[in-house]
Amino acid sequence: MHTAETVTLTRLPSGVPVQTTVHTYEPADGTDGPTLYVQAAQHGREINGTEVLRRLHGHLERAELSGRVVAVPVADPLTFDRVSYVTPEVLDSVNSNMNRVWPGDPDGSLHQRMAATLWEYISDADAIVDLHTGSPDMLTHTVYLRGDEASRDLARAFGVDILLAEAAGDEADDEWTERSFDGKLRVAATSAGIPSITPELAHNKQLVEPAIVAGVEGVLNVCRDMGILSGAVEPWDGRTYRNHLGRVQAAASGLFVAREDVALAREVRPGDHLGWVYDPTTYEVLQEVEAERAGLVYSIAREATVTAGETLVGIALPLDDGESDIEGDDPFDDADESGDLDI
Repeated sequence: MHTAETVTLTRLPSGVPVQTTVHTYEPADGTDGPTLYVQAAQHGREINGTEVLRRLHGHLERAELSGRVVAVPVADPLTFDRVSYVTPEVLDSVNSNMNRVWPGDPDGSLHQRMAATLWEYISDADAIVDLHTGSPDMLTHTVYLRGDEASRDLARAFGVDILLAEAAGDEADDEWTERSFDGKLRVAATSAGIPSITPELAHNKQLVEPAIVAGVEGVLNVCRDMGILSGAVEPWDGRTYRNHLGRVQAAASGLFVAREDVALAREVRPGDHLGWVYDPTTYEVLQEVEAERAGLVYSIAREATVTAGETLVGIALPLDDGESDIEGDDPFDDADESGDLDI
């Protein structure tokens, strides 16, 4: 059985409501079972997740369910309408990024109120899939909170090859606090005892078929794993990496030119040359971009105009299965560090 509910998330100064649709799929006979909450487009330019939920609609309408799926295809209409990552300052000068304010505040800023409204659905769920997308040149992967076994198992059930375990709180680097990462939906929900994952389906602003297919199959796998749908889930056979620590950032603002032989899914070692940042007016090379740690290239900045501190190349640092909650040895420590890419 499927129902669709129009929900008012908040109101603009003029009184115009900011609304979205919440879809609920549940057994027609009222059988009780686990609940999965899935949402997309917290960041409005990240549209592949919205298409994932549209395609899932047909599957779930026809399926015999043994539990509930609650789906929100557009979690943030304010950014969706502007094809943007955050809202303009005039709309929410305090919290422009919705994914920094969970579980929200019914008396707070616009984004806090919107999050609080959706949290009413989230708090009743047994698991959460928060669909996102990354930059145009990024490997599809799933992020979960490091050390939370239930969230790790949920990420494995989703089924993509690459998982990123994200350290939190005191275990994280300074950026965690500086960027208010404790207000991410995945973090707030996991802290509330609800296993949660963030699949990053790659690409934004464009519908990309492989990413969409991975998202559809991933959510169906989670439904099977939870017993909402019948069927077995293939054993996960991927690899887990650390999130954030491997990113190579711009030391200066300018234009970034990546080496032609830098590609996604390539392994790199410390000292490998990845590209250049140069001054567009004087042509002076401002930075020889190099990998600082060994790992797997999972994102490459293709928008060449960069500012200091911006991520140029994302490098996932390997994390052995037995080290999911501790710092482990670098498996490339004994590798050749000649400075050349091993491709």
